[in-house]
Amino acid sequence: MALEVQNRSFSSVEQGLDPPHKNLDDDGRPKRTGTLLTASAHIITAVIGSGVLSLAWAIAQLGWIAGPVVLMAFSVITWFTSTLLADCYRSNGSRNYTYMDVVRANLGGARILLCGVAQYGNVIGSTIGYTITASISMAAVERSNCFHRKGHHEKCYTSDTPYMAIFAGIQIFLSQIPNFHKLWWLSIIAAIMSFAYSTIGLGLSIAKIADGGDVRTSLTGVTVGVDVTETEKLWRTLQALGDIAFAYVFSTVLVEIQDTLKSTPPANTVMKKASCIGVSITTLFYMLCGVLGYAAFGNDAPGNFFTGFGFYEPFWLIDFGNICIAIHLIGAYQVYGQPIFQFVESSSRIRWPQSRFITNEYAVSIPLCGDYHFSLFRIVWRTCYVLVTAVVAMIFPFFNDFLGFIGAISFWPLTVYFPIEMYITQSKIRKGSATWFWLKVLSMACLVVSIAAACGSIQGLVHDLGTYKPFKTPH
Repeated sequence: MALEVQNRSFSSVEQGLDPPHKNLDDDGRPKRTGTLLTASAHIITAVIGSGVLSLAWAIAQLGWIAGPVVLMAFSVITWFTSTLLADCYRSNGSRNYTYMDVVRANLGGARILLCGVAQYGNVIGSTIGYTITASISMAAVERSNCFHRKGHHEKCYTSDTPYMAIFAGIQIFLSQIPNFHKLWWLSIIAAIMSFAYSTIGLGLSIAKIADGGDVRTSLTGVTVGVDVTETEKLWRTLQALGDIAFAYVFSTVLVEIQDTLKSTPPANTVMKKASCIGVSITTLFYMLCGVLGYAAFGNDAPGNFFTGFGFYEPFWLIDFGNICIAIHLIGAYQVYGQPIFQFVESSSRIRWPQSRFITNEYAVSIPLCGDYHFSLFRIVWRTCYVLVTAVVAMIFPFFNDFLGFIGAISFWPLTVYFPIEMYITQSKIRKGSATWFWLKVLSMACLVVSIAAACGSIQGLVHDLGTYKPFKTPH
């Protein structure tokens, strides 16, 4: 292999793409190659994640009426605000490459910092959550085979910690994919995996429903005095709202996905179509998984219907479903990790432009694959990030409450508040007008729901911490 070093220009280096003399866009950056297909795949990969696994449990807490209604409400709100955000991608004809850039161009002030905290906090939380969920699914394969050999009443304890280490090792390798432009193939694979395990879950739920059995469901979900106390009912309802909110969070990476789209047709038009496709497909799977999962398990629905062992047989199909989950979350981790990877690397280049460690790119000629450009800084920084998220996941391996907390604290600012405020600013909507009033009502209503859901998730985390021993994950 031939090895060469080059100090490439910032506009192309920060994206980790080809040298600046090849395929430049109108702003000097590498030409965008994204399409409706790749954008839809990125969205589906980002949206259909670990959230789908907890929806049967969430519906069980809310019941037949509130469960589907809340699910559809989050779907419609997410689709609506994503169309507003897509129109904010360009300001005065100029592209905004990140969510923070969009907020800076349209709102400015302290809200730039608020956006950064919300976005990158969500990114970090999501990658930790995906590490937890993927390791649970990987460990579930071992447990499933144990149950098959020894019987369903055996404990078959399996620690998730070694699988978190395996997942981290895979992510260290994949994190060297330089940017969203180079990530399209992984997103397509991940999207296919999400369809695969969602379909398996649907099939198993239908089979369980067909078998009959004593399954209790109700219009209002888990029953006070039978399944839970009044206090537990309240907290679980709030946690369920957080889980559903997490299941729809993809605004975190929407602008970064839009920035991969070709210049023609207009990126906002394509992004709106991709958002519609992604959210529609996601909602269909969510509704089926949540409703049929509740019908199959009733008020005793597990927090994760694949790894909570609501299903035991056919064990090989359970294994395949869990493998699909792990593969999907490998891709989802990269989709969510790219914004913070790019932010740190771009900021470092601006702050230390003379540092060869940060700015130098090395080109390696790989047979049959062409040149691959890598950076020592990228290797060190991204490896450290993956290791830190893995260690945090090992220390706090809580599934439902963790997902609910992330969803609760990030849904309102990223999915609702910023898109609405920027739309009002760009469209110069008059304060006090009917449109302004109803947009503000929507924003405030979502804020109240997010605060309530965050309280429920915090209570769940505090409860878990009361009986938890670090690095031990009993099932």
